[in-house]
Amino acid sequence: MSLSDVPLPPLANNVLKVLTPYLHAKRWHIAFSGGMDSSVLLHVLSRLSFCRQVPSLHAIHVHHGLLKEADEWVEHCRQMCDLLQVPLSVEHVQVDQNSSLERAARDARYAAFARHVREHEVLLVAQHQDDQAETLLLRLLRGAGVKGLSAMATSRAMAEGRLVRPFLSVPRAELSRYALAEKLEWVEDPSNIQVVQDRNFLRHEILTRLRLRWPQASASVARSAGHMAEALAILEECAAMDLSAAQTATAFPWLPLPSLELEIIRQLSEHRQRNALRHWLDRYSRMPDTDHWVGWAALRDASPSASPVWVLESGEIHRGAGRLWWLPHQWLGAACVPCQWPEKESEVALGGNGQVYIVGQRPSGSLEVRYRQGGEIMAVPGRGHRDLKRLLNEHHVPTFLRGRLPLLFCNGQLIAIANLSGLSGPADQHWRFEWVPATSGQRLS
Repeated sequence: MSLSDVPLPPLANNVLKVLTPYLHAKRWHIAFSGGMDSSVLLHVLSRLSFCRQVPSLHAIHVHHGLLKEADEWVEHCRQMCDLLQVPLSVEHVQVDQNSSLERAARDARYAAFARHVREHEVLLVAQHQDDQAETLLLRLLRGAGVKGLSAMATSRAMAEGRLVRPFLSVPRAELSRYALAEKLEWVEDPSNIQVVQDRNFLRHEILTRLRLRWPQASASVARSAGHMAEALAILEECAAMDLSAAQTATAFPWLPLPSLELEIIRQLSEHRQRNALRHWLDRYSRMPDTDHWVGWAALRDASPSASPVWVLESGEIHRGAGRLWWLPHQWLGAACVPCQWPEKESEVALGGNGQVYIVGQRPSGSLEVRYRQGGEIMAVPGRGHRDLKRLLNEHHVPTFLRGRLPLLFCNGQLIAIANLSGLSGPADQHWRFEWVPATSGQRLS
């Protein structure tokens, strides 16, 4: 009998089915806390590696340093990995104890995992059906929408690879039976029995009682999460179509800020507006709660002459030139400071505001990069002297951009406005003043 013919336990067979799309991955990383769930996952994967062609295994244990037992857990994990012949990495992390401890520990843990996951690699975590039910109930009690109620996905992108939860349809009782049958040993986190945490209260006080009346409660709740995931997929398809229509060309192709054509969004129904904006903003900021969406209505309905701003956690949405613009914090906070242009240099770095260049023959004289203060006058060929504010209005430059747009002065006189057609250099175009703004970042989801 070949190894591929060796019968597998039902749990191992189920895991193999879930992981079939990832059999050609370069490596399977295992999030290994030493608890029962992750111990079962490690054992099942180790068994698969001995009798099936699967990627190489690598366990990762995160040492949070929050409990006195943490060092003992590391030693336990080392012993189990040695026994199963799975290499182990131990990551020591610092947890921010000034915020929600549970959330801070989770963020630190997943940041540590992400450092290991390379392209075409997979991180496997042992979250199961009961965890899924708890997650959905928690989010339901917090008033989550469809995305929140879809709870945890079986698979999602992570770092350069994927995160996969092969136990997500498996009840914890089945993992417990496997662990006892295989005589596995594991560590117990004493904080798991403290019902002061919301998740533990649901686990020990609420779901336990629900199962007395409805034995399939966890499975039913987890199934609802699956239905929500299907609904979310449809909403995301609708949002993608709406956003594709609104992501039209801008008059400022050199401006590296995400933007949408306002009128196209405005023509959608209220619900589709919110759906499209949630999908768009998800790359940049945490979603606002229900009450905070009044900021969107105020921005959308403001008069054309107004400069409304919708403030969100990681930045702001501004209106300008008929568009919605996403401005991250680095675009809002950096001060723009005038600077002299060194002689014989063709480019100058502007700190947090990108770089400026002179393309072509450098104008003679003392050059300086400044920013709008008010009252500036510029000589425009064929038009005489014109007020800077009027020139910016003619080019429909958004209000938020006007204080960041570099101005080139020569011997104290304004001679060019970066990137604006007809104003970025002389009429004969033997030189041009160009600006490459700082790029806008996306948040880590």
